[in-house]
Amino acid sequence: MEDIQKKYFEETLLNDNILDALYDMRFDACTPIQAACIDPIIEGRDIMGVAQTGTGKTAAYLLPVLSCLDDGGFPDDAVNCLIMAPTRELAQQIDQAMQGFGYYLDGISSVAVYGGNDGNRYNNEMTALKKGASVVIATPGRLISHMQMDNIDLSKLSFFILDEADRMLDMGFSDDILTIAKQIPKSCQTIMFSATMPAKIENLAKTLLKNPLNVKIAVSKPAEKIHQSAYVCYQKQKEGILGEIFKTQQKRVIIFSGKKQRVKEIYRTLVKKNVSCGAMHSDLSQAERDDMMFRFKSGSIDVLVATDIVARGIDIDDIQMVINYDVPRDVEDYVHRIGRTARAERDGIAITLVSDDEIYLFKRIEKFLGREIEKNVLPAELGEAPDYKANKAHSTTANRNKKRHGGARRHGAYNKKNNHNNTDQKQKSNERNEKPVRHGRKEFSGNRKRKENTTVHPEKQSGS
Repeated sequence: MEDIQKKYFEETLLNDNILDALYDMRFDACTPIQAACIDPIIEGRDIMGVAQTGTGKTAAYLLPVLSCLDDGGFPDDAVNCLIMAPTRELAQQIDQAMQGFGYYLDGISSVAVYGGNDGNRYNNEMTALKKGASVVIATPGRLISHMQMDNIDLSKLSFFILDEADRMLDMGFSDDILTIAKQIPKSCQTIMFSATMPAKIENLAKTLLKNPLNVKIAVSKPAEKIHQSAYVCYQKQKEGILGEIFKTQQKRVIIFSGKKQRVKEIYRTLVKKNVSCGAMHSDLSQAERDDMMFRFKSGSIDVLVATDIVARGIDIDDIQMVINYDVPRDVEDYVHRIGRTARAERDGIAITLVSDDEIYLFKRIEKFLGREIEKNVLPAELGEAPDYKANKAHSTTANRNKKRHGGARRHGAYNKKNNHNNTDQKQKSNERNEKPVRHGRKEFSGNRKRKENTTVHPEKQSGS
């Protein structure tokens, strides 16, 4: 894709109602993914977008779709747009963004449909779907449930959007997506966004998209304001390192671990140390997860221990520190995790605890970043640390020996899966002026009556 020049929302095909909402939210300049996608979507093109969380991709499809729906020509009392999301958290966030961007729109309703709720919510979803909500935001499993009960009619659908398509496939929703796709009209405009472009996503795109415009935004490297460092240690030393960190830092911290059982263990450890904390993982009910996130956002708890369920798409601007209790297996996951800090022009700290078995993974991250991350000295009472530099030869020999016995297949598959990572990708940054300036468009008079039942604005322009 050719370089994308800086573009203002005023220069796009978005209608006045959408532009007025953006003006109120002080959003002036498009991010690269928005500049590339907004007008083609309004013009009716299918889109295959490759962009990570934080690039503004949610607005890249929501803004043009809402603009089109507001301009009219679509059936009333029918589902006109279906947005698929892999998790309930992302579905909720898209719904919040929808409310903000649609602040001046009349007659465009939306409903978020996701699992983990009580019977009352299911009934509310069913009612909204049967009435024909204009925009439906859904997780695959929950939508399939409603389809099986004939609660939703997709025969008049005009927009079919898959957000974080790669993650949906990783979670095993491939068959569900194809089942849903069979129910939509062939004339439906389809838009796919994915953080990566493995073969399975290419195959899905060939199945669903018609002559798509391919847009690829390079994987951004972490913000410069994030001070990254690491402790090289043995697994049994990690608890002691965590205790050392919390001698000085106990406010606005997220601790990530890839395993929910370990999240529970870390949580119990911190409670014993009298740290005000909570845990977020898939064993919690939706109500419990919503309550936990509310408590953390509001500051009633200082530390959140979580699986990668909150690594993508959760916007909290005042996170001071992110701790990777284990090294994520994918570079993108590392970027997503530490990207929770240093937001809204703030500084942030990211610390990764690297066990001897995880050194090869962390070196892969350093290779992507193009530099070596600072290594902290272990507290003396914890004993000696593994030799980070010597580990390279050790790991290579060990992996070679494992391959002889067929024991390195999993690592080999991982390496193959991650060959798509491009270490020379350039950082893309969102461009936003401090004070919006209207570019050649008449001033909004302020006389339009606002929708009384819409009060939520998205916390971020990107919505993800």
